[in-house]
Amino acid sequence: MLTLSGGAEIGDSYSARYYNLSRLREFDGRMAEIGRFCMHPEWHDPDILRLAWGALSRHVDREGVEMLFGCSSFMGTDTQGYEDTFAMLRERHLAPKRWLPRVKAPRVFRFARALRLRKPDPRRAMAAMPPLLRSYLAMGGWVSDHAVVDDQLNTLHVFTGLEIRAIPPARAKLLRAAGA
Repeated sequence: MLTLSGGAEIGDSYSARYYNLSRLREFDGRMAEIGRFCMHPEWHDPDILRLAWGALSRHVDREGVEMLFGCSSFMGTDTQGYEDTFAMLRERHLAPKRWLPRVKAPRVFRFARALRLRKPDPRRAMAAMPPLLRSYLAMGGWVSDHAVVDDQLNTLHVFTGLEIRAIPPARAKLLRAAGA
């Protein structure tokens, strides 16, 4: 985890290798970049994520973090099978314009543009949604309008941001309880 004193340091982040994050330089608050959090695909124990979020909430409170960010990964580099998920991200979860990351990586899937006419099937969209990304979105998180194609790690990933003040109070209370 990388904790930044503010948006002026965003260029030091791992995410900045793949996304043009110049708009986030204006963020006036402490930020924390969450590195790769991987779970075995056959493990579906929700307590794993709860424990991770609990530990993260302790860090957020202790350090006064106001925004979490990082890359949320999809298995494989083929967009087939993820169209409903990307269409749902475009429809419901795009970053606010003032923070929207721009393209930097050489290979991207511009899903907001490519799927602008597609109506997502919510069931299929959620079934293909990575669990960690689902958690971010349930707390008010948002994503970039494009996915980076990462051939080295055999993934697609979207920039993901979560402003701490956007987390619903009841959810924040549960996260803090899990971190106690």
